[in-house]
Amino acid sequence: MKLSVIITTYNAEEWLHKVLVGYSVQTTTDFEIVIADDGSTPKVKEVLALFSAKFKYPIIHVWQEDLGFRKSEILNKAILKTNADYLLFTDGDCIPRKDFVAVHLKHKEEGSFLSGGYFKLPMNLSKAITDDDIIKQNCFDVLWLKKQGLSLSFKASKLTHNKYFAAFMNWLTPTKRTFNGHNTSCFKSDIIAVNGFNEDMQYGGLDREVGERLFNNGLISKQIRYAAVCVHLDHARGYFSQEGWDKNLAIRAYNKKHHIIKIKNGIEKLA
Repeated sequence: MKLSVIITTYNAEEWLHKVLVGYSVQTTTDFEIVIADDGSTPKVKEVLALFSAKFKYPIIHVWQEDLGFRKSEILNKAILKTNADYLLFTDGDCIPRKDFVAVHLKHKEEGSFLSGGYFKLPMNLSKAITDDDIIKQNCFDVLWLKKQGLSLSFKASKLTHNKYFAAFMNWLTPTKRTFNGHNTSCFKSDIIAVNGFNEDMQYGGLDREVGERLFNNGLISKQIRYAAVCVHLDHARGYFSQEGWDKNLAIRAYNKKHHIIKIKNGIEKLA
């Protein structure tokens, strides 16, 4: 297979269902789904059972006990279960446009990782989107979203279908080409070379920290913010902690100052 899609989730079955509908209608089918589950209830298995026959390859469900926010650890476990040499990282609240996987495959390049973004939806619209809206791609249509009451701004340009405009905006945007956990991809060998995700980190920048170590190891990043399109469903963030955020910033500052490539508490101890 060409690619493994790693989707993180935690007790958000309604959102995960919509996300999997999005992956079930991709223009390419040569990929597998790996669910990185940070301690959800058995309801997630019920959702996965509904989609078991909708993909070319079996869905892989990687679960760990709920002991608090341990996203880095479950991502490392999921990486070890993948069967492709190219990995796409996203979240269980990001519905992909039908060309999402194809765009990542088109732009992948040795010595680099791909940096994408998302278009955020409000809660009322997040709940209103139906399976049919995803299958028909309504939720990626600016005019349809406007009819549903969404107040549009320049950010809606991220939903463009014009590949030339997308290429121009990817070149023009001042947004940094960071490793974004909701929409990024890289070769498995590259992320293993930096020892995966840092399990010392809690919520807040843990994905960007990986990208910073990839930079330290000689990789560059390519901007696909306007080409690899996904819409982000709204949700609360009850796991935020200022103490944890400050700790993460300190780790990133240390890594930058000392040009750290491999952290100690990463994927290798799981192998």
